[in-house]
Amino acid sequence: MTSVTTPHAAPEGGTITIRNGKLDVPNNPVIPFIEGDGTGRDIWRASVRVFDAAVAKAYKGERKIVWHEVLAGEKAFKQTGNWLPDETVTAFQKYLVGIKGPLTTPVGGGIRSLNVALRQLLDLYVCLRPVRYFEGVPSPVKRPQDVDMVIFRENTEDIYAGIEWSAGSDQAKKILEFLAKEFPKEAKKVRFPESSGVGLKPVSRDGTERLVRAAIRYALKHKRRSVNMVHKGNIMKFTEGAFKDWGYALAVREFRNDVVTERESWILGNKDGNASLSEEANARMVEPGYDMLPPAQRDALHREIAAALALAPTHGNGQWKKKLMVKDSIADITLQQVLTRAKDFDVIATMNLNGDYLSDALAAQVGGIGIAPGGNINYDTGHAIFEATHGTAPKYADKDQVNPGSVILSGVMMLEHMGWQEAADLCIKGMESAIRAKTVTYDFHRLMEGATLRKCSEFADDMIRGM
Repeated sequence: MTSVTTPHAAPEGGTITIRNGKLDVPNNPVIPFIEGDGTGRDIWRASVRVFDAAVAKAYKGERKIVWHEVLAGEKAFKQTGNWLPDETVTAFQKYLVGIKGPLTTPVGGGIRSLNVALRQLLDLYVCLRPVRYFEGVPSPVKRPQDVDMVIFRENTEDIYAGIEWSAGSDQAKKILEFLAKEFPKEAKKVRFPESSGVGLKPVSRDGTERLVRAAIRYALKHKRRSVNMVHKGNIMKFTEGAFKDWGYALAVREFRNDVVTERESWILGNKDGNASLSEEANARMVEPGYDMLPPAQRDALHREIAAALALAPTHGNGQWKKKLMVKDSIADITLQQVLTRAKDFDVIATMNLNGDYLSDALAAQVGGIGIAPGGNINYDTGHAIFEATHGTAPKYADKDQVNPGSVILSGVMMLEHMGWQEAADLCIKGMESAIRAKTVTYDFHRLMEGATLRKCSEFADDMIRGM
């Protein structure tokens, strides 16, 4: 039986805390939830039954989630006149871990985006988006089973910081006048200043380091193969390029014994293959254009070779092959290669806009955004809100039709974050069973031969039986 407290009742359960960077989760944690707008109501009713069944089966009644409803979106506005009541933010602050369905973005004035507001208020700097394939899910690609990636998308900077001014506005004119006066060379790059909107793109070392640190810790904990920093640093050298450089510096400074960079692996591999290889010969193998390098760049390359070879005691003689590989790739080629060489990617660390493109493009390969989970996390404070990544689809609301997979898999992420892996595994087992049996909701049913159409609530029933 699902235990739910109303938005106005004090929940009777334990409070999750964080100690020395690790969550302390009681056996009866209070978990705030927002059921969501539109189809969120149908999805939540199905999902919560799956979560409770998994917890009950995994822990034989010794553990139980105390669900505490909090308000946001249309339901909050209708009841309180506020799209995001202070009490909701306070609940997420107090109980650390929560979950939400899709929310409507208010039209006109007020908060631009409720999702963005929650992320900013709680400083949820990681948008975590795992993407994996479930056998039997319809896919537009030949080998969707090769997709098994976890995206760490920076959540608080980049263009989503929202620093921009509309074309022709007084603010835009002031910015362009400032550029023309103080940076005339750069100002010439603005081809049509009179009709240009202007935006600023902040990317900080602090923001980069905490994201990359979280990605590397996750990769090491879950024994993943690599962390790939995706960027457009070949064009935006001091924002996206700096993201790459700061990420590498953090990796080797804080995780030296556990990681190897891709270029270090080339240098060490060259030496492993030929113990008598000179430093210059190694440099020529790493950089085919060695003879054309200016003296300063050639010196820098030799310093890089020497630094990598100095790792021989811990990384040489093939030891680097057992380390976590840290590498980078340009954003545009990455969007191609996740299609053509999906196995080359594992954990991805990237900025907000690149992460937005990547997560949706990858979701399309493994069944669409309807089963794409997401979480917004601050690994320092322990705060985390897990959420459906799709919209509210109001025309399907209260029809018991839509796929609850996005919220259910987000709940799996939540259970894993809490350390309740056994319950998370049962949810996955139930979903695999239902999809393998081709008992699916309409989004999959229309793409699968011989499938049985199931309602949202019936899909949850199938999952519970499949546990």
